[in-house]
Amino acid sequence: MLSIFDQGPPPPCPSSFNMAAHVLRHADRLADKEALRVLSPNTPESWTYGALKSAILGTGTGLLRAGLNPGDRVLMRIGNTVEFPIAYLACIAVGLIPVPTSSQLTEAEVTRMVEPLEPAAILRDPEVSTASGFDRKTLTTHDLLSFHSYPPADFNMGDPNRPAYIIYTSGTSGIPRAVVHAHRAIWARQMMFDGWYDLHEDDRLLHAGAFNWTFTLGTGLMDPWTKGATALIPAPGTATDALPDLLRDNHATLFAAAPGVYRKILATTENPALPDLRHGLCAGEKLSEPLRTQWNAATGTKLYEAFGMSECSTFISASPDHPAPKGTLGRPQTGRHIAVLDDTGPVPRDTPGTIAVHTSDPGLMLGYLNAPEETAARLQGDWFLTGDLGQMDADGHITYMGRADDMMNAGGFRVSPLEVEAALLPHPDITTIAVTDVEVKTDTRIIAAFYTADHDLVEDELKAFAQTHLARYKQPRLFKRLPALPTNANGKLNRRALRETYKAST
Repeated sequence: MLSIFDQGPPPPCPSSFNMAAHVLRHADRLADKEALRVLSPNTPESWTYGALKSAILGTGTGLLRAGLNPGDRVLMRIGNTVEFPIAYLACIAVGLIPVPTSSQLTEAEVTRMVEPLEPAAILRDPEVSTASGFDRKTLTTHDLLSFHSYPPADFNMGDPNRPAYIIYTSGTSGIPRAVVHAHRAIWARQMMFDGWYDLHEDDRLLHAGAFNWTFTLGTGLMDPWTKGATALIPAPGTATDALPDLLRDNHATLFAAAPGVYRKILATTENPALPDLRHGLCAGEKLSEPLRTQWNAATGTKLYEAFGMSECSTFISASPDHPAPKGTLGRPQTGRHIAVLDDTGPVPRDTPGTIAVHTSDPGLMLGYLNAPEETAARLQGDWFLTGDLGQMDADGHITYMGRADDMMNAGGFRVSPLEVEAALLPHPDITTIAVTDVEVKTDTRIIAAFYTADHDLVEDELKAFAQTHLARYKQPRLFKRLPALPTNANGKLNRRALRETYKAST
């Protein structure tokens, strides 16, 4: 039997479609229901569905009145506030193409984005870095707030295959890639409702991430709203050890977070009492079996993992109806067509290969912006190659076996070592540098930089240099000088040997 798992095609997306209209499809019927609660220790901020839709469509009107036109790209430089999802959905509602970005990016990183992206405008919080020398339209969060009261815009309906938004992912080349997604991407997310979440209208889903993280934007906000459920988001600065009380006091029925958050909760709270919680959801990094077991023992609830990528969101997962056998990610969601390939095509079951998504998947990206050759390089016939290695068993469950490249995972963010190396190599005292992630303790990995120089450099000075050139999540936590960087027989850098070097030194 070959490693192909076809769960049958999903329902077809309507021919006239708008992603934001789909997310807000229950807003009129549930106008007085709480759509969002921002959890603050003082006074929680609450938004009804009616108020949320009004703010989104009013903002859409304001953006059009500001001179933007459907099809324009809009770079988002907004921090961890509710204004982020409102502006994001407002853009999509009126046919603009938002480009959400991490507020941690430096001025240099944002400036490099602007030239190939050619945004018509930047939406920004004055406290968040922006591109230098940008001479087109800039709208501040103050402007966006003033738009809330504007008359509602009409949804820009059209072909579900037209571009809706762009997100950035670190590329194996070291240059962040702009991933263009269609409006139909939100339609595909319905396959997660049963295949991962077990999501219902009466659920209260608490996501531990920030508003401006794409994991939060999808799993924590848009998916609950699409279903008519209530989204719960901790206020900025909320400590991890406060999450159990927030879950309990706000009667959360579902909890979504990267595995590291669950690990920190267990480290600070021995037996969290969560009487309303049905189960937890994990994504962003691999969930370990010990953590899964420890959480279940401490809370009496289970964790369900999902696997995906920026180019297709999640498509393999476990769920209450289909728990993952020990050591596996789960199986493809209903409606997905997934395979494990080698260079000749699908491999036999229980054989390692590259995990691939069929190009008919409605959640698959349209392509990388202005990079047709790079897009084509990820295709093998009718399959999109994820770059992740896996093995499919007889029942379709997939075991994750790591990356086919050297991509790192930093707290749920995928980071290219080449990008970090390129940012640090200009340091005047560094001769050569190589970056990889290392395990500092069980289930905890950090980015480490190994360099050559004619003397040991001051680590605090290296960290300060990294801080001016890289977003926080891309910055190495550890710097170590080596006599020479390890290479293989072909003279290429051996990152695995770097990890072994670190292990041997601890």
